[in-house]
Order: sequence, then structure tokens, then C-alpha cells
Amino acid sequence: MRSRAMHSAQHQSGVAMVEFAITLPLLLLLLFAIGEFGRMLYQYNSLLQASRDAGRYVAGKAWNRTLGKVDLTGDPQLVLRTKNVAVYGAPANPNGYPPVVPGLSTGDVSVSAVKDAGVDTEYVEVSITFTFRPVIGNSIPAFIGTEIALSIPLVATTVMRAL
Repeated sequence: MRSRAMHSAQHQSGVAMVEFAITLPLLLLLLFAIGEFGRMLYQYNSLLQASRDAGRYVAGKAWNRTLGKVDLTGDPQLVLRTKNVAVYGAPANPNGYPPVVPGLSTGDVSVSAVKDAGVDTEYVEVSITFTFRPVIGNSIPAFIGTEIALSIPLVATTVMRAL
């Protein structure tokens, strides 16, 4: 009986190493995917906060009391300052602050006036469009067919009533 137990234990040596070698790449891929998903959510949350800050900034400055409506053209620098608030967190960037999300620029931000159809109240809208790119690249090559794109468009939009 002892020889049979010893004999079966010898056949099992190294099986755990093979199983570990097979599952390790899958576990690492899963861990990396979870990390990239967390990075994407962090960047999206940063974009949402940036659009809220810029919306709050332009909502306080865009209302023209003489005309009784939102006027983004009255101050020619208002749209540029609003875009700077969205990208850098400040109306001007004399110290060269980095963008709130790496790769974000003022060209990714749009500022517009929105009028509600039912009520005569006007709103301002700040929208940020940014493309998230994972660390590993822009796409996964495919053996058959076309490659799989990994870039994910993130859009953060805030609409606020002008004060």
C-alpha cells in the first residue's frame, strides 16, 4: 500500500508548476485589464469634474443683464478662459500647469449657450470630448478580419443655468 501511495505522488510532481504556468498569463491579463478600467474611470471622473468647474465659471460670467440672456460674444476672452478652466483648472495658465488629464487640450472643449424650449431661461453648456487610449496601444491585432480598436471616446457634458 505504501509503494502505491509513493508511486502516485511521483506522477503528480510538477503538475502544479504546469497549471501555474498556464494560468499565470491569464491572471496577469485580468489584473492588467482591471487596472486599465480603473484608469479609464479615473480619467472620466476628472473630465466630469473639469466640465463642472468650467460650467460653473462660465455660468457666473456669461449672463448679460442688459440683454437679459446669455451672451458668450460680449467678452471675447470668456470662451478661451472657460476652456482653460476645463483643461488646466484656472482661467489663465501663466505657470504652465499640466492638463487635468494627460493629452487633453482646449480643442477638446466646446462652450455654447443653450435655450430651453418651454421656458425663457438660458443655460450654458460645457462639453469635453476625449479619447481614452490604454497603455498597451490603440488596437489588438486580429487573426481573421479587422483589428479590434481599444480607444474609447469619453464625453463629459455639463449644462448650468446662467446666473
